[in-house]
Amino acid sequence: MDVLKTHMPDHGWSQHYELVRDMGDCYTQLGDYDQARQCYEKAATLGPDEDAPYVGTGVIALQEGRLDDAELAFRVALRLNRDSSRAWAGLAMIRQQTGDLSAAFDAYLKSLDVDGDNLTALLGLFQVSCQMGSFDRVIDYLNVYLDMHPGDTAVMFCLATLYVKQHQPQEAQRLLEDILVFEPENADARNLLEDVEHTQAQHTGVRK
Repeated sequence: MDVLKTHMPDHGWSQHYELVRDMGDCYTQLGDYDQARQCYEKAATLGPDEDAPYVGTGVIALQEGRLDDAELAFRVALRLNRDSSRAWAGLAMIRQQTGDLSAAFDAYLKSLDVDGDNLTALLGLFQVSCQMGSFDRVIDYLNVYLDMHPGDTAVMFCLATLYVKQHQPQEAQRLLEDILVFEPENADARNLLEDVEHTQAQHTGVRK
């Protein structure tokens, strides 16, 4: 069944690239990859110089575990738009899955250099940084993101854990206390805060 004919009014809308692309994104979010692929193929025909349909195709391939097909799609997207944050993030996820952490790290950085608001790339960089034991760059990007989204407790917790790893307990304590203002029942934040306070007390010779 042709989803484009079935679900779109015949008012010339099928020639609108943005509409077809958005339908592909919606079907992808719903997990209906066959329908999404139809939409992305049509969108690529309507907008041959646009990178988004290839990014969408790459995301589907990545979800299905077809890493070679995903990489091909993301690389086509980057040929069309070198500043495609989502395509860089897609390549980074492939490198992360295959264990090439250095290449994943670099690709996540390129994604965030284009769009510091890309949460997928930010959390991917956090994961890779923890695996590599290299934290300075991701701390910078996490702080930039929190400047734009000051109430994102998940990112705040990520940053607090990195401050703990970097032996910066005061910064970690401040963030964890802020999290508990937003979410008083957040057990992870409360437990980590207790650990931080206990460690600080040991270092200062104060018995709790």
